[in-house]
Amino acid sequence: MEIIAQFIDLFLHLDVHLNEIIRDYGTWTYLILFVIIFCETGLVVTPFLPGDSLLFAIGAFAALGSINFGWIFVVLAAAAIGGDTVNYWIGHKIGPRVFNERVRFLKKEYLDRTHEFYEKYGGKTIIIARFVPIIRTFAPFVAGVGSMTYLKFISYNVIGGLLWITLFLSGGYFFGNIPFVKKNFSMIIIAIIVISVMPGVVEFFRQRKKLREARVSD
Repeated sequence: MEIIAQFIDLFLHLDVHLNEIIRDYGTWTYLILFVIIFCETGLVVTPFLPGDSLLFAIGAFAALGSINFGWIFVVLAAAAIGGDTVNYWIGHKIGPRVFNERVRFLKKEYLDRTHEFYEKYGGKTIIIARFVPIIRTFAPFVAGVGSMTYLKFISYNVIGGLLWITLFLSGGYFFGNIPFVKKNFSMIIIAIIVISVMPGVVEFFRQRKKLREARVSD
């Protein structure tokens, strides 16, 4: 329970914790943020790490001059694109076994849900998934398992990664220091999280409805 409480505190007070990291680690902050975004997109075991909300908070600090916007954009874009690339190759190498066997450290339901998402939207999933937490982490893995070639994947990966970083980093840069936003930063972070997960929630209930209707028709 204590770990859960710490994660909730991390998400709700990203501005406070990010300020502490910048203050205590200086230039090393760029590496720390690279690792977080890389792991959030590149490792299927860390979908719980902050993504959208963290980018927004980083943009707000960049507007204050605490972080150089140009450098952090390059660093985070490299992390997002590189993370998805690693995830793709992990899926390509071990993915088939994951879908055929029960792997303890992976949530099969997340993989299945992402696979359904992928079946519906095809290659565009790599771009769309950037804006949907959890799906974002599993989409490149599922792409690696499937028949998508790396050349096709990397084009979607680069477009999606740049769009994702640009949107949330710029959002924080231009709006993060508005007095109302600064005063209610925790509420803004919650709103970003809720809006981000809504597509996944809607898709989940849509699939459940289809299953119920299929059972009734049988």
